[in-house]
Amino acid sequence: MSLVGKKFPNVTVDAMSEMGDDLRINIFEEATANQQKVLLFWYPKDFTFVCPTELHAFQEALPEFEKRNTKVIGASCDTNEVHFAWLNVSKDNGGIEGVTYPLLADTHRQLANILAIVDQDFEYNEEGEEVFTGSNVTYRATYLIDETGKIFHESVNDMPLGRNVKEYIRLIDAYTHVQKHGEVCPANWEEGKDAMKADRTSTAEYLAKN
Repeated sequence: MSLVGKKFPNVTVDAMSEMGDDLRINIFEEATANQQKVLLFWYPKDFTFVCPTELHAFQEALPEFEKRNTKVIGASCDTNEVHFAWLNVSKDNGGIEGVTYPLLADTHRQLANILAIVDQDFEYNEEGEEVFTGSNVTYRATYLIDETGKIFHESVNDMPLGRNVKEYIRLIDAYTHVQKHGEVCPANWEEGKDAMKADRTSTAEYLAKN
């Protein structure tokens, strides 16, 4: 079930700062108390393969998110200790040294299970016994949350598929445009392009010009 249009779960989770400090972060409060947007991205596991490429891609784009009053937070089901170890491995060795945004450590999978993004299932064997299947780590799920704590975008990738970070910047720009101007943003809209009023006349005019 989609969570778009709903408030983000009001749950506090352990986290690790880039300085190695243990934190407690509540995504809903990060957005509402600080009046900022939040991009929360989940990745399957520390010390893996696609994951460090994504963490560094978000780091490289961090100034663009900050310009848009958007806080970036990563998340997995690893512990703070594992996060800290990975933060101390250099980029050329597959580590995430240099990442400066916090990482959630949802080791109990409390938030991940509420969001229903954990790869887990149960089957029954020939004896009728329940057998756990799945990796028990999260898919590559991404949430954009506005200043009221409402989710305005969610997406979930299978584990082999890395994300396009630029698309989240475009979505934040589009949502901010809607907030400021009350217009709607057509397909492939980017900052600086024409938007539309939410009526048939504006749609017809836009299609005629494009």
